[in-house]
Amino acid sequence: MTSLWQAAGELALGFARKSAAWRRSLRLTARRRPLSCNCGEGSPLFGELNRLLREPSRETFTIQSGMGNAEEEAFIGTLLRDTRVWNLDNVTRTQAYWNVFRSLPELHWALLAHMVSRNGGWSMTDLKGEWLPRLLEPDTAEMHFALLETCNALIFRDAYPQLRLYAESLKRNRPLFGLLPKFGVSAFMGPFWERFWTDRDPVPLTVALIINEQNVIQNPVVEHPLYRDRVLRTPSFRALPWLQTNQVVFPLLEDDRKGKIRLPLAGAVLERFASLDERIRFGKSLYAMLFGYPRVLAGVRAFAERIPHTGSRADYWPERFGERKKGGNSPEREFSADDSLWYSPKLDQAWNDRPLPEPPSIDWFRGDLARSMTASWLTSPKPPRLVDMTEEHELAQRKLQTLAAAPLPRI
Repeated sequence: MTSLWQAAGELALGFARKSAAWRRSLRLTARRRPLSCNCGEGSPLFGELNRLLREPSRETFTIQSGMGNAEEEAFIGTLLRDTRVWNLDNVTRTQAYWNVFRSLPELHWALLAHMVSRNGGWSMTDLKGEWLPRLLEPDTAEMHFALLETCNALIFRDAYPQLRLYAESLKRNRPLFGLLPKFGVSAFMGPFWERFWTDRDPVPLTVALIINEQNVIQNPVVEHPLYRDRVLRTPSFRALPWLQTNQVVFPLLEDDRKGKIRLPLAGAVLERFASLDERIRFGKSLYAMLFGYPRVLAGVRAFAERIPHTGSRADYWPERFGERKKGGNSPEREFSADDSLWYSPKLDQAWNDRPLPEPPSIDWFRGDLARSMTASWLTSPKPPRLVDMTEEHELAQRKLQTLAAAPLPRI
């Protein structure tokens, strides 16, 4: 089968090119900005968190809104409506995060969330793209999308009101974080927002948001029997660590591209999505990569500013991916390494909007687990040394291409 041999040849070439990643990583990491959390054991923040765990019945937030009852209710209603509007789908959420960061660049987490949300959209459209429809049964693809969409929506529902409360606090020149419980936000976040209001240090707040949002999805998604049995334990999901295809990439739009065909990519591979501890460490590593290396940050900001998010991978590699399907999507279609663009649809071409999932009903920050794990999570983020993913990303696509070209049954 000629197409299979072509795909295998390109796969082998991809392995050979991976050594270039170290050279590009050295250039991207030549300058480094340390990111210090200063919120671990012995810190005032950690002491406040322990107080909350010991005395959950006490008032969680010490700062009150200062609004009258009617004004407070109207404000809460408006912000809840805005959150629902921007929580329509992955594209609107991604834009909302960018709107926040563009106005308030001290909110580092908003840019991190914007870029991770872009990757979430690309993963959603992959399920209807060039390779995965040949590898996954439609029901399996549907469940993979449901997991991605539910995580995306739950995190946005929790985080967006927090970001907007900070913006409104600046406008009124007084903190409004006493309203956080009205939006179902964990007691864990209160001390971090209060501290950020006084010192404007973005690192502890960003680390806290990474910890909080991963805990937000742990019980209703990762530990839910539906997603556990029909996604996380399936052969297709268990193959991700072996294939190294569960990637988060940051396209870098540089002014000195000099005619390069592809945008260079920074990023990393998440090995075990089901592990809460690993997802938190992964998020902190991405944050350190994004804000710890000035060249990565400059390239990402330029990309986010100039390239609207559509969900298609053509957003960053239009020379390799295309939004229009060519030749159908049947398993019998011939593959070639260079004859056409790989199909990567926009989000609205791939999936319809879905009802929003129910938010968690119980605060995750309680009990012995929170007490034992919080200390290990509240550490300074450390950036990886190997950050270039350009060849690794194309290699992942070649792996999928080779599997799709092989005479294998869908799973």
